[in-house]
Amino acid sequence: MSQIPGPDAARPDDPEVPAGARPAAADETRATDGAGDDPAAPVRPRRTGTLFAIALLVYAADQLTKVLAVANLEPGVPQPFVGELLQLHLIRNPGAAFSLATGMTWVFTIVAAAVVVVVVRMARRLRSGPWALALGLLLAGATGNLTDRLLRQPGFGRGHVVDFLELPNWPIFNVADSAIVAAAVLIALLGLRGINLDGTREPSRRERGRTGA
Repeated sequence: MSQIPGPDAARPDDPEVPAGARPAAADETRATDGAGDDPAAPVRPRRTGTLFAIALLVYAADQLTKVLAVANLEPGVPQPFVGELLQLHLIRNPGAAFSLATGMTWVFTIVAAAVVVVVVRMARRLRSGPWALALGLLLAGATGNLTDRLLRQPGFGRGHVVDFLELPNWPIFNVADSAIVAAAVLIALLGLRGINLDGTREPSRRERGRTGA
């Protein structure tokens, strides 16, 4: 009596199995195992180094210009720099950027320190060049003015920030203030465009409508 072949009688190495059967099955298994991966999407490099390089350059420019302003300008006496468009006018500012809230020095010291901590924490997830620029400027601006508040007179945490740049009909400011404003504008634009820290982009409402999402 002939024996009925069991279910495992047909083996992958039997000659009856087509030549490409095993590799195809293996490929299918690999594709299933990596179902969440998109091989077409390249992994973006981290931009942490870019962020800190930008922050260091702008911070150095801020501190150097403040040292030069204190050494060469007489407080309260404007000096034309670019005609009447930009003047050098040295003051000591106990408040926020552009001489706002001058009676809240300690509050702004704490806020600036918090901004520095938040930016450093965000840097670990950073893979976007524009975000690296924005956060680098923000970190430099916050650190530049924080240095003044910690190290300048009248005392630790209450130091007055050195401001010396004056435009017509505009509060006197410094390089750190300019960096903070530029960072705020960039962050707003990146948010409007839906660009994330990792460089990915959120679809707009119109794009979601096209795809039916």
